[in-house]
Amino acid sequence: MSPAQFIPVAEETGLIVPLGEWILRQACAEATKWPSHVSVAVNFSPLQFRNRQLASVVRDAIEGTGLEASRLQFEITESIFLHESDVNLQILQEVRRLGAKVAMDDFGTGYSSLGYLRAFPFDKIKVDRSFITDLPAGRESLAIIRAVAGIGKSLGMTTTVEGVEAQNQLDVVIAEGFDEAQGYLFSRPLPARQVMQAVQAIQTKWSLFSVPVGIW
Repeated sequence: MSPAQFIPVAEETGLIVPLGEWILRQACAEATKWPSHVSVAVNFSPLQFRNRQLASVVRDAIEGTGLEASRLQFEITESIFLHESDVNLQILQEVRRLGAKVAMDDFGTGYSSLGYLRAFPFDKIKVDRSFITDLPAGRESLAIIRAVAGIGKSLGMTTTVEGVEAQNQLDVVIAEGFDEAQGYLFSRPLPARQVMQAVQAIQTKWSLFSVPVGIW
């Protein structure tokens, strides 16, 4: 079942909070089995920020599993800033103080993405897949990703593109100076037990480029 099917149901019923906490603990526990240079990224729903103790939940997951905090990436979308943004910013700052990294996911799809980069020092910005699908031919998309790569470099933020499915798209991404790429070109979603095999295969084939692999 696709996350697009069950996550809206979980959010509507309120189950996203306990489900999200379980996913976080499981992801941290799995990551402790991997080599120390391999990190794990966990997406957080805006509804999870209703729990004002969310940073404590993250801390407990890190301490309870023994995962090095810097190996955990906390992925959010800009929708968390639309309501109670001051409180949510405080939670993000608390997470950063734990040593975890915070990434802006689906960058470029909202109306205020650039403003949010000024409001919070993200570790990473991830360009939405909608800007990648028509590369290398799409001139407008190329101009946008080139601008994002420059912004990331100027702000000292890691830049990632989502949705890379073809070698010629990856070639453009590399040429524009992005730090990371992810997409079906590298791997389809995998069970946790297959992640390290996929990571090793990816690193062998694309040894000169950083390619994150997520847990599904």
